[in-house]
Amino acid sequence: MSVRDVTDLYEEFDGERLPPGQRETERFPVLSKGGTPSWSADTWEFEVWGAVDDPTSFSLSEFRDLPSETQRQDFHCVTGWSRFDNEFTGVTFPTLADLVGVRDDASHVMFYGFDDYTTDLTLAECMREEVMFVWELDGEPLPDDHGGPVRVVTPHKYAYKGSKWVSGVEFLTEKELGYWEKRGYSDTANPWNEERYS
Repeated sequence: MSVRDVTDLYEEFDGERLPPGQRETERFPVLSKGGTPSWSADTWEFEVWGAVDDPTSFSLSEFRDLPSETQRQDFHCVTGWSRFDNEFTGVTFPTLADLVGVRDDASHVMFYGFDDYTTDLTLAECMREEVMFVWELDGEPLPDDHGGPVRVVTPHKYAYKGSKWVSGVEFLTEKELGYWEKRGYSDTANPWNEERYS
C-alpha cells in the first residue's frame, strides 16, 4: 500500500517541523482522562448524526471496509512531546463526510469517545485529508491504550483534538466545547502558536 506523506504540513503554519515548546521522542506515551475502556468487536458501533443528510451507524467491519489510506504524520501532545513519522491507516474525515452528506448549516463537529470523552473542531478544520479515523499504527492494529480499535488523528492540532476510542461524530450548527476545552484547554489548539490553554 502506498503511503501519503503529510509530515510537511508544518510549512502551512510558517513553523518548524518540531513546534515551539515540544521535544521529539521515539516513544509513544499513553495519556488519557481515565482508564482504557473495554470493547468488543461484536458490539462496537460508530454513529454519525446531527446536521447530515444520512445519519448512519457502522459496525467495526463495516467501518474498516470504508475507503482507506495510509498517511505518514507527526503527532504533537499538548504536554510537550512530539512523535514523528507515524504511519496511520484509516478513513479520512472528508471521505466520511461525503458518505453522510453534510448539510449547509453545519459549522462544527463534536467527536465522542467510549470513555465519555468529547472534543470539538470547526467543520473547516475537520475537512482536511490529514484528519483521519485510524485503526492501524505502523502496520499493526492500533493498541487499545492508544485508542484502539479506532481513534481520530489531527496532525495540525494538539492531539487532545483527536478522540481515542471514538464512538461517533455529531455535526453541529453551532459551537460547543468538549471535555478539555471546558476545563481551560485551547479550543483552537494550534501547536505552532503554542495554543495550549484558553
